Amino acid sequence: MKIRSVKNSDINNVAKLFNDYRVFYRKESDFNGAKSFISDRFTNNDSKIYVCEGEDKELVGFVQLYPIFSSTRMQKSWLLNDLFVNSSHRGKKISIQLIEKAKNLVEMSDAFGLFLETEKSNLIGNNLYPKAGFKLNEDSNFYEWNRSSLL
Repeated sequence: MKIRSVKNSDINNVAKLFNDYRVFYRKESDFNGAKSFISDRFTNNDSKIYVCEGEDKELVGFVQLYPIFSSTRMQKSWLLNDLFVNSSHRGKKISIQLIEKAKNLVEMSDAFGLFLETEKSNLIGNNLYPKAGFKLNEDSNFYEWNRSSLL
């Protein structure tokens, strides 16, 4: 297994993984939307995407990170927004390898650290992240506002 940066030629395969990731989170399958979204992130350099390439060159997992900035720290951090491994390749520590690559990005970009959010019901993730060195922040509250609350 090889962890590497995504290439333009990977967009279709990453879009399939991204679509499967969204379905995991109970969203309707939408390959064309997934492809457009991933293509835009890549083209606009909005995010950093790493993939796990199997022995047969098949992409079996990915992690997508977005830069965020703290005014109080006056420093960049990275939001680990998406992490997914194809179900047929789980249990092989691919998620840990992808997280380690994300940690390397923090080091290389001289950033403060990594942040992530996951559903309380995501038992796999909530078990994985502490093992990967993440600590649950119990000092802060996370709030959300979105346009649909106006409708």
